[in-house]
Amino acid sequence: MSSPMLSPPAAHPQVRTAIVRFFLRISLIASALSLVHPANVYAVEVPLTLAEAQRRAVERSRQLTAQDFSVASARDMAIAAGQLPDPVLKVGIDNLPATGRDRGSLNNDFMTMRRVGLMQEITRSDKRRLRSDRFELEAQKSLTEKTVTTAAIERDTALAWLDRYYADAMAQVVAEQGEQAKLEIQSAEGAYRAGRGSQADVFAARSALAIFDDRASEIQRRVRNANIILARWIGDVASLSLAAKPATNTIRLDPATLNTQLEHHPQIAVLTKQVEVAEADAKLAKANEQADWTVEVAFQQRGSAYSNMVSVGVSIPLQWDRKNRQDRELSSKLALVEQAKDTREDTLRAHIAETRSMIDEWQNDRERSVRYERELIPLANQRTGATIAAYRGGKASLVDVLAARRNDIDIRIQALQLATDTDRLWAQLNFLFPTDDLMAQTGMNKDTK
Repeated sequence: MSSPMLSPPAAHPQVRTAIVRFFLRISLIASALSLVHPANVYAVEVPLTLAEAQRRAVERSRQLTAQDFSVASARDMAIAAGQLPDPVLKVGIDNLPATGRDRGSLNNDFMTMRRVGLMQEITRSDKRRLRSDRFELEAQKSLTEKTVTTAAIERDTALAWLDRYYADAMAQVVAEQGEQAKLEIQSAEGAYRAGRGSQADVFAARSALAIFDDRASEIQRRVRNANIILARWIGDVASLSLAAKPATNTIRLDPATLNTQLEHHPQIAVLTKQVEVAEADAKLAKANEQADWTVEVAFQQRGSAYSNMVSVGVSIPLQWDRKNRQDRELSSKLALVEQAKDTREDTLRAHIAETRSMIDEWQNDRERSVRYERELIPLANQRTGATIAAYRGGKASLVDVLAARRNDIDIRIQALQLATDTDRLWAQLNFLFPTDDLMAQTGMNKDTK
């Protein structure tokens, strides 16, 4: 008779329950880890957008920090220029005997005095206000120059980002063609061994691969160079992939109102502030036609046998040659005002002409890009497909196939180069103003398509 044992029907449910719980815990832990890991990867490997690159470049710029110091300096000078000049403490000895029996004595001669005085130049309040206003205008000019710098940083960062984007695209095209060239070498060698092809076809296929490798080397140089330029603005970019290209079919400029819009361009605004600074200098030169007075008070102590004295005086500059001094100075400052105005006007005209030319070139390049996309690239693909079909049917040689593929890649590279040039023009036009500039949001609210 067998010894008593736990029956299987009673034991199996408990074992199955423990196993299920164990694997359930394992699966929950694995699920949690799978959720955490992609999140960490995503946090590290988020593709770099154009807007994010521009934000990093502006945040990283030392030029903007330097201009902040320039603004602070000018505003400190504005406060200092609005104050009266420092008073002058004057201490001395008057009428000290140099000969005779009282030589060197401070008390024996009644004319010897120990003098303590205070002198103050009285600068008129309107002149001090003009000096203060002049430095405040310098601060405003520096702020406007900061806007110019911000726009330039955003523009140059966009150009660097687009160069990297299209260099990557060209590298991908060449890499695809290189892989295809390797397959064609295998096909040519197989056909040669089977007696269906010639050794010349093998050499032609290998030559085509060497050409693709050479082109790939050149494209990789462009990629590295684009990385170097982009890193100049945002730091190391070797491990960063780029996000999709933003929409580049519109710009924030309206050709119908371009003259008005560009009057508020940061570079023109800097020249406008320069005119205001020159006008402030002219007003100050006009105010200098009225001289500043100086007031002096002095206490003079004599020997104990003599009385002490107090002196009061006023100094007034005599503008005896105003025609050749004050009037000439004013005339010089007024000439600088006219120079600043003419410079601003000429720069505005040149800027308008240059921008209109860029808009026309951008629109023309967009039309050409559409032609490549709708006609030239499809036709090149169809030619390649037809040549391959003819080759398989024995009506074309491998050389014809390779020539068709070279033409195909040339057309695609040309299209990418044209797209690069078009989008570079877009960046130069779209970032004439900083993206967060008030004038860009109010004065340029119409898009040009």
